[in-house]
Amino acid sequence: MASGGSTDSEETLSSEQKATVRAGLRVVWRLVSPNRVPFALAILGSAVFAGCTVCAAWVLGWVTDEVIIAVEEPDRIGAPRSAGLGAAAIAGVAVLRAVGVVTRRWFAGMTSERAEMQARAGLTRQYLGQPMSWLRSFPTGRLIAHVDSDVTVLTQSLHPLPFSIGVLFLAVFSGISLVMVDPWIALVAVVLFPLMMAVNTAYSRAVEKPLATMQEHVGRVASIAHESFEGALIVKTLGRRRAEGARFGDAARDLRQRRQQVAGIRIVMDAFLSMLPVFGILTVVIVGAYRIDAGAMTPGAIVQVAALFNALAIPMLVFGFLLEELIPSVVAWNRLAPIIEAPIPTSPDGSLATVSGPATVMVRDLCHAWDETPHEPVLTIDALDVNAGEMLVIVGATGSGKSTLCSALAGVLDDTRSHVHVDGRSLDEWSDEERARRVTLVFQEAFLFAESIRANIDPDGDLTLGEIRQATRAAAIDDWVMSVDEQYETLIGERGVTVSGGQRQRLALARALVRPAGLVILDDATSAVDTSTEQQILSALRRTVDATLVVVANRLATIERADRVLHLVDGRIRNLGTHADLLADDDYRDLVHAYADASEAPLEVER
Repeated sequence: MASGGSTDSEETLSSEQKATVRAGLRVVWRLVSPNRVPFALAILGSAVFAGCTVCAAWVLGWVTDEVIIAVEEPDRIGAPRSAGLGAAAIAGVAVLRAVGVVTRRWFAGMTSERAEMQARAGLTRQYLGQPMSWLRSFPTGRLIAHVDSDVTVLTQSLHPLPFSIGVLFLAVFSGISLVMVDPWIALVAVVLFPLMMAVNTAYSRAVEKPLATMQEHVGRVASIAHESFEGALIVKTLGRRRAEGARFGDAARDLRQRRQQVAGIRIVMDAFLSMLPVFGILTVVIVGAYRIDAGAMTPGAIVQVAALFNALAIPMLVFGFLLEELIPSVVAWNRLAPIIEAPIPTSPDGSLATVSGPATVMVRDLCHAWDETPHEPVLTIDALDVNAGEMLVIVGATGSGKSTLCSALAGVLDDTRSHVHVDGRSLDEWSDEERARRVTLVFQEAFLFAESIRANIDPDGDLTLGEIRQATRAAAIDDWVMSVDEQYETLIGERGVTVSGGQRQRLALARALVRPAGLVILDDATSAVDTSTEQQILSALRRTVDATLVVVANRLATIERADRVLHLVDGRIRNLGTHADLLADDDYRDLVHAYADASEAPLEVER
């Protein structure tokens, strides 16, 4: 029974290995198919290398018989001429072999680099083309690890692939050559080559699971590093430096152990593969001595066969390396496949919106819930109309749905687009370009790129400085920009860390205002500036921007500027009307009392 169990286990492992190899070859084909020409040239180089390796062994055998041994036989004529031919042949074969090596390496590298570029470009298209709901379903660290380490591992198998295919050429050419030399010597190769393949097979079987686990640990280390760096401020302020260092250290040690395990298995495999050709050469010498005594072989033939056996050692190691790299490539592909194969929603075709001036907004039967809690809606709007050119202020307690409503009005939420109409058209009928031109949303958490101020405000670079400054004046940031040394060419650190929170918000606001939009949505976008600056910005917006304004506010001075106020409670509209009208509601009055600053005058409320 024990024996039967062992056999079943071996058969299972063998089937798993075969499945892995098949999966690896499918992955390789996906990577190679767009780059057939350079890959074919790399294989041609491998074939030239294999042919020249066999030719070099034949030339060595011929030189041994016709030049070296001929010197010991004075009655032999033509030895000097043979020596010259031998030298020319060795040099010629060496040059051709070098050409094959250069061709293989150059075009194999080209194939690999192109495949890596195409994989990263494909992931980038997926990231940019997918809706926000899809992006929110993946941790940021994992998405970064996909573009970085997973793509690198995915394409690593392409480096040894042409050389490994060259092993097949070398085996065929060597087999023909050995049979022509002596059938008994060929019999040694018939035994030795399958033995080398068996070692490779045993190695790939032993290393498959450790390699898969190692690649998972690579992604874990990348995710932890990203979280620690991205949340550096939190790590510092909460005193989490030691804890984060320990967390990363544990992950790094686990990865080191997995790498050491794989390296140990490979060391044993390399030792066996290095020894096998030596035993083969020893066997050839012993058998060849008897064959020479029998007159069936010459000493040059022994040299030729020994050279072939020695030349086969490195290609077989490379073939083993290919089997090793196929496994993590399959693991990487399994991690990337849900990303790469995810369908990208199509954006409606259409020309850019030609409607100008303030936009009208109509919301009907809107209900939104997050994917994690699909049965718990966070926003339910039966009906809402925003008039062209008005300023609608949204107020409500934390978690009442203010930001969610702003995202819905901007078309960021996939499931609500058909329920939001701008200028009489539902947002799901708009192309991405149309929506971006007509609707602009500025978040409370402003994001800036590690570029110049000008590049952050005008990413396309097609606006004049005058047009840019008009937007920065409306955002009350032009004076500060002009006061720094490089002015609009001043470089901003990653995520805007070199500027204050208020400056970051105002630069993001200027970026939104630099192109005319019919609907401007400010999701608490001025929370980091003082009350005076906020009022200056709002005055400039009402005076210079010909658009409908939707503003999330938590300051009384801003609420009092509104044409109408929308009061949200638990994701539903509690009140909609002027500020004066809404003061009759106790909940609203308590809310704006809480918003009021100590410096502001007490509210006058008519009962």
